[in-house]
Amino acid sequence: MKSRKMNSNTLLLIITVVLFVFMYAAGCVIYADKGFGHFQTFLNLLINNAGLLCVTCGMTCIMLTGGIDISVGSLIALDCMILAVGMESWGMSAPVLCILILFIGILFGIVQGFCVGYLKIQPFIVTMAGMFFGRGMTAVISTDQVSISNEWFKNLANIKIEIPFGGYMNRKGIYQVPYIRVSVVIALLVLAAIFLMLRYTKFGRSLYAVGGNEQSAVMMGLNVPMTKLKAYVLSSFLCSIGGICFCMNTMSGNVQQATGLEMDAIASSVIGGTLLTGGVGNVIGSFFGVMINGTISTLVKTNGKLLSSWSSIAVAALLCFFIVLQSVFAKIKAKK
Repeated sequence: MKSRKMNSNTLLLIITVVLFVFMYAAGCVIYADKGFGHFQTFLNLLINNAGLLCVTCGMTCIMLTGGIDISVGSLIALDCMILAVGMESWGMSAPVLCILILFIGILFGIVQGFCVGYLKIQPFIVTMAGMFFGRGMTAVISTDQVSISNEWFKNLANIKIEIPFGGYMNRKGIYQVPYIRVSVVIALLVLAAIFLMLRYTKFGRSLYAVGGNEQSAVMMGLNVPMTKLKAYVLSSFLCSIGGICFCMNTMSGNVQQATGLEMDAIASSVIGGTLLTGGVGNVIGSFFGVMINGTISTLVKTNGKLLSSWSSIAVAALLCFFIVLQSVFAKIKAKK
């Protein structure tokens, strides 16, 4: 039984990776004259989606338990607003605010995880309440767009970590050195940490067990409510890390910030092979799901003639495809 589950998981991952490679290669061929094939374009995918990658890693952990979290977008907005107003109006230092953001994420996760795990309230209802609370608190802090001018935070966000290969000559004959930002390093460290946690720790195996069959997990002696609580705490903590990365890109706080980001995270997890019913998935697939999401947006922007809404349509089509694919795998598994 374990072998079959791993086989379906691996197959979903392979499909996701092949899809990303095909889409990116197609973009390199079609938009070669617009520089799509430059290494920096690929690195820009990582820079632009560093925050989403952190959030998606947390979302994957929750979905492995069979749960969901639609509050992550509002938590990102709250994080960015606290960072912006805290630095510009409250006179607080950026490092202290970053620690405060992480603490708020943990507290957010404890409340939601307790409601889901111990009070057994539906995750959708709990996190919807969290979504409204997050947006409401963001508006309470400020209804204006607040730009960040803090030198420490700006310098951190603008650090360029140069890559010693993959450079190119631009049209002016200037050699362009590829680079990434600090936010990318943070996101990749999060990805590596969650991958190792899911693969090699007892808690990681517990997430799979709870999502695969909750009754069996209870019979195995697992503390299911505590596992769910820890999953939500971890997700909100990673969401707050993602909020800091997101803020490094936008350098501002806004009530409408990160609207719909929760759907991007869910879509990236599903496209990456995480089952909506739980028990199957991994963050490597989620990483490629994020990259597919970013590639679609980049292709639409590079085209220049398509409306931005086409990227949402394409993601929706892929999401439906992978949900149908998951359903087919589930039926095959049930027959066996």
